[in-house]
Amino acid sequence: MKDLRDFIKLLQAGKELVHIDAEVDAVLEISEITDRVSKRGGPALLFNRPKGHRVPILTNQFGSESRMAAALRCSSLEELAGRIAELTALEMPQGFGDRLRALGRLRSMAGFGPRTIKEGLCQEIVYRGEDVDLGLLPVLTCWPGDGGPFITLPVVFTKHPVTGRRNAGMYRLQVFNHNTTGMHWHIHKDAAEHYRRSPGRLEVAVAIGTDPAVTYAATAPLPGGLDEMLFAGFLRGGAVEMVRCVSVDLEVPAHTEFVLEGYVDPDETRLEGPFGDHTGFYSPAAQYPVFHVTALTHRKDPIYAATLVGIPPMEDCYLAKATERLFLPLLRLTLPEVVDMDLPAAGVFHNCAILSIRKAYPMHARKIMHAVWGTGQMQFTKCVIVVDEDVDVHDYQSLAFHVFSNVDPKRDFLFTEGPLDILDHSSPHEGWGSKVGIDATRTWPQEGHQRVWPEKLVMDPEVRARIDTLWPQLGLDGPQQLLRRWIHRP
Repeated sequence: MKDLRDFIKLLQAGKELVHIDAEVDAVLEISEITDRVSKRGGPALLFNRPKGHRVPILTNQFGSESRMAAALRCSSLEELAGRIAELTALEMPQGFGDRLRALGRLRSMAGFGPRTIKEGLCQEIVYRGEDVDLGLLPVLTCWPGDGGPFITLPVVFTKHPVTGRRNAGMYRLQVFNHNTTGMHWHIHKDAAEHYRRSPGRLEVAVAIGTDPAVTYAATAPLPGGLDEMLFAGFLRGGAVEMVRCVSVDLEVPAHTEFVLEGYVDPDETRLEGPFGDHTGFYSPAAQYPVFHVTALTHRKDPIYAATLVGIPPMEDCYLAKATERLFLPLLRLTLPEVVDMDLPAAGVFHNCAILSIRKAYPMHARKIMHAVWGTGQMQFTKCVIVVDEDVDVHDYQSLAFHVFSNVDPKRDFLFTEGPLDILDHSSPHEGWGSKVGIDATRTWPQEGHQRVWPEKLVMDPEVRARIDTLWPQLGLDGPQQLLRRWIHRP
């Protein structure tokens, strides 16, 4: 699988794709259909006849765990997380066999690096200068209050003006007219740093409709200096083929459906927004850079890829779940005591993080809170909840039981201030505000709790095993059905 079209074929073969042949408007109507399907955990959608356009639109491609795993070339996210954990193992090789295995890992990573080729399918059709017309793209207007149509699944390429290091990120683009868009990168993003450091115009290339591994890599909170295209190559199991742009000194994935090339000027901004965002609210209009498109290239018979964000759960929740699972091994490099982590969909990625730990000393949970707030994009986390290792962080009922039972608010709530996501509307300040850490671990005497901490109720394992064997003979149909019978009995 080398590109978006191969992924579409894979989805179709697995009955994970539905073709929509009815004429549907890219203004709101496709969004409404996608929202309903996404909320139900439904299939990817290929709209073959968007009103007024010849280019089909793909939405909800990442909208299930199985599709997310397929996009990242794995049987499950846990299996891929295991590969990352093995790759990031930092133990010094002891024997000859260990050295060989470490050398093998390094050689395999070298094979994942991007590879430049002379010609790319993304440049089968080329428009330059006055011939550029963004109206060719069936860009979605997603929500009624949006400031206009937005390109919602772009992979945006820039280079650091000093080091020349490449960055690929995902920043929405509001289409202003036939050859300009907004460039919505927040102050904390790498591309925004490139923009601030640029002595003049900063060249930009935007790939739309990429191999899903490339698309995901652009959203991933990678450590500084790690090339997103190298990470995409690791996910793919092979190098991403890149091709030089026709009007700017940048490279883009060669099999991309659409490419927009151009520049942003450090001295030019324009009011961008509002936009119905992944927070479930409209992000307000604000001043952002203007992207001038100097060239538009695309494949023959291109496919336009889009995503819809809004009140969770939606497609982006599966992207966030992939990040949660894949980056847990990286978090454990500095916090090996972390057992598991959950980023609730209702917390829209940056509002809440739940971690279970092997508690080893007093105030250990506080250390975890501060470490989370000091780690990459987790710095934006507004609420950090820490529980003991025997608590399943993905079982929210069990989690709530332990938090509500174990916490003394005066003792176990930690309030602090720090960076917040720019989209957090609850903070009185843009980009920073208050945060809370909740220590829901068992409190030790050394932490000031002198009362006896009770043991949790747990049935004898042998009794549980005997009843498991006996259960099918009891005619109870399972505990949930039995419970419903009791609740609804006459």
